[in-house]
Amino acid sequence: MAEQVFSQGELEAIATALGDTSEGLTGSEIGHLLASIKMIDPTPTATKWVRLHNAFVERQNRAQNRRAILEFMRQAMLPARHVKRPERFEPMRANLNRALAFSGLAVDAAGELVGVDQVKTLPEAARRADELRADLVRRGVHADVLRFCRAELVADNYFHAVLEATKSIADKLRTKTGLTEDGGRLVDAALCGSAPLLAINALATESQRSEQSGFANLIKGTFGMFRNPSAHEARILWTMSKEDAEDLLSLASLIHRRLDAAK
Repeated sequence: MAEQVFSQGELEAIATALGDTSEGLTGSEIGHLLASIKMIDPTPTATKWVRLHNAFVERQNRAQNRRAILEFMRQAMLPARHVKRPERFEPMRANLNRALAFSGLAVDAAGELVGVDQVKTLPEAARRADELRADLVRRGVHADVLRFCRAELVADNYFHAVLEATKSIADKLRTKTGLTEDGGRLVDAALCGSAPLLAINALATESQRSEQSGFANLIKGTFGMFRNPSAHEARILWTMSKEDAEDLLSLASLIHRRLDAAK
């Protein structure tokens, strides 16, 4: 009987949870953990979640089982590993449990991987994700936003899909500039000042400079809505409608398009 493996969607979700910019493992932690369990690190300079995803895919494809990935999660969630940053443990655990929702696994409060009843709402979650994607495709939403229309991100409501799309904006800013900052500091360093690293127009007139400044403020506002310290509370309290999600994901799409065209 063949051993269990994770689907490609599950691997991406696990990697995204563990490699989250603000709540996940650091780059050095990822390198140490991969080395400690002798997992090949095929793209060590990639974005954290991409680096993890590629490592997981390489190992699972080669071994045809998920044992090394399970061990990576066990090691990553050891409470002792989070002594210096205890505030990130619960958000990381919540992100990882959402990624594992359809795998019959969860990380408990002690950091242990335990078996749980598999989520029963997979057809409903998949239907919601498909409907969201179809609506956004009709709107012509950017491909970098469409990838967040996944069942595990809309199983409870649409908040997490929008949150992950918002994080992808920061990832794109870092990729295009080589910066490592996050949030408002990242926007200031990338888009603000008299000679910004990224310009969405020629910056030749007062109107163009105002557009650049407004675009920077738009991204800051988007980050502030989802990525400030109160976001953990918002995840619990904000029951987001499909209509709100579609509007906010369309906004994320606009930002992605302008960043793609920025010089």
